This record gives sequence, structure tokens and C-alpha cells, in this order.
Amino acid sequence: MTCGVLPELPVRQALPELLQALDHHGTAVLSAPTGSGKTTLIPLLLLDRPWLAGQRILMLEPRRLAARGAAGYMAQLLGEPVGERIGYRVRLESKVSARTRIEVITEGILTRRIQQDPLLDGVGLIIFDEIHERSLHSDLALTLALDVRGSVRPDLRLLAMSATLAGEPLSRLLDAAPQIESLGRSHPVEIEYLPRLATVGGPVDVCLEGIGRALRERSGDILVFLPGGGEIRRLAARLEGLAADQGLLICPLYGDLSFEAQQQAIRPDPGGRRRLVLATSIAETSLTIEGIDTVVDGGWARAPRFDPNSGLGRLATLRVSRAAADQRAGRAGRLGPGYCYRLWDQATQQALRPQDDPEILHADLAQLALELARWGEPDPSRLSWLDPPPAGAYAQARELLQGLDAVDARGRLTADGERMARLPLHPRLSHMLLRAQGFGLAQLASDLAALLSEPDPIRLGPRGERSCDIEDRLHLLQHWRRSGDAALRGSGGAAAACRRLDRIGRQWLRSLGNGPEGDSADWSPGALLALAYPDRIAKRRGGAGSSYLLASGRAASLPEQDGLNSADYLVAASLDAGRTQGRIHLAASLAESELRALLGSHIEITERVFWDSERELVAARREERLGALLLSAEPLPRPDPQQARPVLLEAIRSLGMDCLPWNPDARGLQARIAFAAALEPEAGWPEMGDPELLAELESWLGPYLGDSRRRSDLERLDLAQILRQRLDWQQQRRLEELAPTHLQVPSGSRKRLDYSGEGPPVLAVRLQELFGQAETPRIGAGRVAVVLHLLSPAQRPIQVTQDLRGFWDRTYTEVKKELKGRYPKHQWPDDPWNAMPTARAKPRR
Repeated sequence: MTCGVLPELPVRQALPELLQALDHHGTAVLSAPTGSGKTTLIPLLLLDRPWLAGQRILMLEPRRLAARGAAGYMAQLLGEPVGERIGYRVRLESKVSARTRIEVITEGILTRRIQQDPLLDGVGLIIFDEIHERSLHSDLALTLALDVRGSVRPDLRLLAMSATLAGEPLSRLLDAAPQIESLGRSHPVEIEYLPRLATVGGPVDVCLEGIGRALRERSGDILVFLPGGGEIRRLAARLEGLAADQGLLICPLYGDLSFEAQQQAIRPDPGGRRRLVLATSIAETSLTIEGIDTVVDGGWARAPRFDPNSGLGRLATLRVSRAAADQRAGRAGRLGPGYCYRLWDQATQQALRPQDDPEILHADLAQLALELARWGEPDPSRLSWLDPPPAGAYAQARELLQGLDAVDARGRLTADGERMARLPLHPRLSHMLLRAQGFGLAQLASDLAALLSEPDPIRLGPRGERSCDIEDRLHLLQHWRRSGDAALRGSGGAAAACRRLDRIGRQWLRSLGNGPEGDSADWSPGALLALAYPDRIAKRRGGAGSSYLLASGRAASLPEQDGLNSADYLVAASLDAGRTQGRIHLAASLAESELRALLGSHIEITERVFWDSERELVAARREERLGALLLSAEPLPRPDPQQARPVLLEAIRSLGMDCLPWNPDARGLQARIAFAAALEPEAGWPEMGDPELLAELESWLGPYLGDSRRRSDLERLDLAQILRQRLDWQQQRRLEELAPTHLQVPSGSRKRLDYSGEGPPVLAVRLQELFGQAETPRIGAGRVAVVLHLLSPAQRPIQVTQDLRGFWDRTYTEVKKELKGRYPKHQWPDDPWNAMPTARAKPRR
């Protein structure tokens, strides 16, 4: 092959430097803008290199549509049909032959190719195209290819190509690979920001306004970017009237469409109609959509987000990155000068993330963990990554695989895991297929796997209603198999969906091969789903309603009017994490008898001791649980005191300190110790505040609970004596010196001190009992004067003071005038200094 017959594209100018890098270094990073020709020209220009020596080039393309398109264009340049020197492999389809030299493949296929043949016999070069998209599979395939090159194939060449990703991290990963930059062939694109339109509503409303503007001001075909297929379908429906009036052709473009529908979006209309191509981010790179000179960008994209704590994922609608926005705008300049309407303002543009986050940082890592176990290296830290898998998500994936019997406790692949890894499915579905084969239900399991790995054939109704029961989908598929497309005419594409599901289901059935077949069993679809999603088996909460508790401990709900709400148990095959609880999208009912028969080994029987808040006692019962689900409970006799004690202590902690039998002695002791600790903090007094006592219940209260198990049993406790035991003998003696419980007053009475206030202790005493005393009593080894509450005969404070002498000198006379007439039987001497103190009224004559 000579290079002269190939088109003159900008990437040619980088060819000498690229050849030098691959010839001598073996790895390279090529940065080339959209339209430079890197995808379709570089592989052809490398075919004659001596180091390739007749071996194949594998080129990874992240998307099926791009893989078919790239292979088709290269074959066209060579004047050959696809499948000769240029071929491709995508899911459910391949066109290759013994003559194929360049094989364009999608990501999962490359990973399986490396797993099946780690030596990569007959492969001389792997090209990772559009590596900036950073899908999980491309990151994994790159990591495995680097391991192959570093261990058994040092001659294997690796080339990473990107339009937007910074090359330095890639260069470091690829053993300091040379970085080569190429010119592009893009034409100037004028960008206009339309911030006002961003206020008219959701993405569909915003893009509808933007399209109206573009139709009025521009003349060519228009490419519109929306977050997902749902928005595309809704926008297409709202554009039907306008399209009919203006003779427009509306062309959806997203990954779930058939190949034929995708081709219609890429090629100009044979009838010459102006096209509105409504696309997801699938149209950002690789594809050349002919005739496009105007882009309307809503600025949103949909990306998966996985929560390892709940084991649930969701599709998040996010603002695009700056790199993605530039890629989208560049679509308008692929074939000539173009125009891009950005439906946001320039401040929003400046705030955009520079690049999209790598999928590995937010994805469900179960498939990756299974692949690494199959590779023989379950520890990802021992391999080279652009971004290593997050530890939390990877640990959750390992735990799931262990629950599916795919790996052992050390992460090594089991025999079942080996069979699961050979199936190109999520490990959950692989496990279901293999177990179902043993039950003679491979056909049903294959249909379920197809339904769960493809778009839902039952679209939302006009009011948003839709059954969540996966059995409705199975019935629809069976109806189509019996009656054909005609039976589903007018059902919104359900016939095409059923054709696709039937084809995929048959593929999974073939993938099982001639493995062991067991006796045919009468299991429901829900029972088979339980094999794939044991953590998503759900039990209805309460007597009725739409809320369920999953075996994982997560709450989830069905739409209120869904028919599955009558099921006591179900399996939630598709749900998202939601904000406060998960939302179930697809599920199937499950009989408790099926649950017990299939997952009996996972049901735990335990004797549980717990606090019965209604009866206010520690109770015990025997429970059967599947994860967080309580299947049955049987009361048991009185629990052992050793088991009851920690439960009672936790109940006390929950109820609070007031549930204990506090009396004045106990509260007084608590306050006295706090007073002494404040005076002499260096003496090591124990903390006696309620929060500290609650935190240390086990140490000070636990030993005195005996066989107590009821709240009423706590009334027997002598809290003052129990708290006193927290002091050693020296502290007990010192406490009496610093903080006595009582003081003797001149009348001879012993009066209790009150330490409960914020300030110094209070001594409440009738003033007649203090006649003749000049000094205020002091405690704390003489350091603290008590606060005197001088009482009237009616025991009401008439003076609060720490200056008893001053009271006699300055205040007593006024008090005597006020109270002598009211309490004539009590002594009110003119000279309190020399009066006899007394606790009694004057004796009767």
C-alpha cells in the first residue's frame, strides 16, 4: 500500500514524528483536533511499517456507530468492502476475515480479546482512539495492554489518540511516550451565547427556543445537543407540527437507536429536506455528520453516578465540560464555516469543568473487579492506571462478587466466576444466566438479561404512567413472538424493541453453550432476578403501601398506583438511589417460598436481644433475616442477664439520665463532686456531668444492674451510693472537708447546703437561727463563702447575701419593721447581736 492514494489530510504533517516514535520508542500520544483525519488515515498509514510485519492493528473506538463508520470509510478509501483488509467488531455484529489487517473494535470486545489471548498473537499495534472520553472499559483495556507490554510483549506498540485530553498524564503512563501534535482541518465557528433562553424551562424547552432562532437565522442542517434519549423523543414530538409546515426532517441520534436510524441522521436527506439532528453526546466526536453547519447546544449531558454505600446508581444530568462544549461547537466547522448557539451565558462557560470526569471515578466497578480477578491480579494498586479505581467503590464491587460466588475472600476467581467472566454481561446477570441454566430456565433468564441490558420496550404513557412489572415486558415479548410486528403496530416502537430483545436474548442463550442443564424448575421471573440482585430483594414496609425495604438496608418505593404494590416481596432490578429513598423502575414479585428455596444459605437465624420500647423492657426473640429483611420472629424466654445488660444500658442512654431514680442525695452528691473538682482540678475527681455519666454508663452503672431488664427495675438502684463508689477513700474524706452536705448554725440546727446552682453553694436558714453570728459561713477549706438565703418564718427568702455582718448592721432594722407585725409570735429583737438564736417561735405565756 502506498500513501499517495490516500487523501491529503492535516494529520499527515505529524506522520514523520509519529513514525519515529513508534519505530524507536514503541508508544506515542497523538493529539489531533477533530477533522484532522487521525481516526481514518493514521491506521492506513501505519500498515506497511516493518515492525508490524503482517500483524493486525486493533483500533479501539468507544462507540459502535463510530466503529462502523471508521471501518466503512477506511474500506472505501481502499476500494474494498468492509470485512476485507478493514473490518470491525461491535456487540452483536462483526465483519472480519482472515485477510483483515485493521480491526476496529469497541471497548468491551478489546478487554475480552486481551483476556482470551494475553500474548495477543498476530497483533502488532493497539490504537486507543478518542481516549479523552475516558470510559471505564477503555481505561481497563489500556491498563491490561500496558501489563501485556511490560511482561510478555515488549514489541507490542501502543498509540493513544485524542482531540482534547492533556497528553502529559498519558505520556507518563505510556513509559514517557513522545507527544505529537497535529494540525486540524476545522473551519472557523462563530459562537453566540443566548443566556435568556436558559430561563424558559427545562432542556427541551430551552432547545426548542434555540432551534426556532437557528431556523430563522441559518440555512443549513442543524445539530442539536440534548442530555438523553428521553429529551430527544419529547423534543421530536413537539417539533412534528413545525417540521410538517417547513418540510423539515427530524433525525434522532443516540446510542439505543438502530443502525439504520443512526445512518439516517449521519447522511444528508436524499430528498433534499433540511434536517434537524437531535443528538446526545454520541455526536461530539469521531462522526462526521454531513451537511451540518449550525449547532444548538443546550449545554447538558447525562452521566452515570454510582453510590458504593448504597450499591445503587443513578443517571445524573450535568453541565458539559469546556472540552465537550468545544467539541460540540466544532461539529459546525467540520465541512465549512459554521455557527454555534450556546444556550447559556459566558459566566457559566467560565465555570465549566475543564474536562469530563473519568467514568472509573463514578462507575459501578463490579465488571472491572471481575476482569481483574480473571486477569489474576485482584489488587488494582499493582497495575498502572490513568486514574486508579476508588477504594470504596472497588471494595463494594469485591463484596458483591463474593456474594455472587464469583471470587473468594482474597478476591481470587472461583470456578463459577470463571464461567461468569466469559459472558459479556454484568456479573449479576451472568450469575443469573448460569444458575438458571442449571434449573432448565436458560430461555427465561436470557430474555430477562436482554430486557435489563437494553432500553425499555414499554415507553412512558401520556401522563407519565408505566408499569414497573418486568413480567409485562416478558408478556409483550412473547406476544410479539406469537403474532409478529403487526400485533404491536402503533405501540411506539415496541415491535422494533422486541426484535432487538429477541436477537440479544438468543445471543445470550448461545453464549451459554452446552453447559450443564438441570431439571426444569417452575421458578418465577422474580426468583431468577433474585439470583442476580440478592441485595435488592425487597419487603413491603407496614401493612400496605408503595414503600419497600431492600435487603441492603436501603428504602425504595414504587409509583403509588403501580400494580406491584400488592406484592409482599419483590426484586428491584432497576432503581436509582434517589434523594431520601430509591425509586424503583423495574421489578418482579417474589414468593417467600421461592426466596427461601433459592437463598436459604444466605438466611441468617439469630437470637436477638433488644429493647421493647412499648413494654419498656429487654426482650428476646429468634429471628430469620435476609440482610436487613426480617422474615420471621419468635419470642424467647427471659434473656440472660449478661445479654440483657448492654441492651438496657443502651436504652438508658437513649432515654436519658432522667429515667434513673435520682433523689436529692444523688443529685447533691453529683453537684458536690463537681464543686470539689472545680476547687481542686489536680486531684483527679471523676467527671460527674450527665453527658459524661451517659458516656460511661458501662463502667459506673453496669456492675450494679444485676438481673434488671425492665425500666421499673431501675427504681431499686441507690444512685447516691453507686456514684460515691466512683471516689476512692481519700477523695471521699476530702469531699466531706471541701463540700459538706450540712452546716450547723448558731441555733444548733444542721442545714443542708444546695450545690445545684451555677455559683457558690446556698444555705437557706431562718434569720432567727443566726442571731449573734457575724461572719458568713465558709466551705472549701475556707475559700468559698456560702450564699445565705435568709428566710422569713414562712420559709420565704427575705434577703440573699454573702455579707451576714452587713445584713445585721444595715438591713435587719428594715426587715424587722416589715415582718414583726406579720409574724408577732417570732422574735424580732432590737439587738440581734446579743439575742439568743432559736429555731422556735416565742413560747406562749
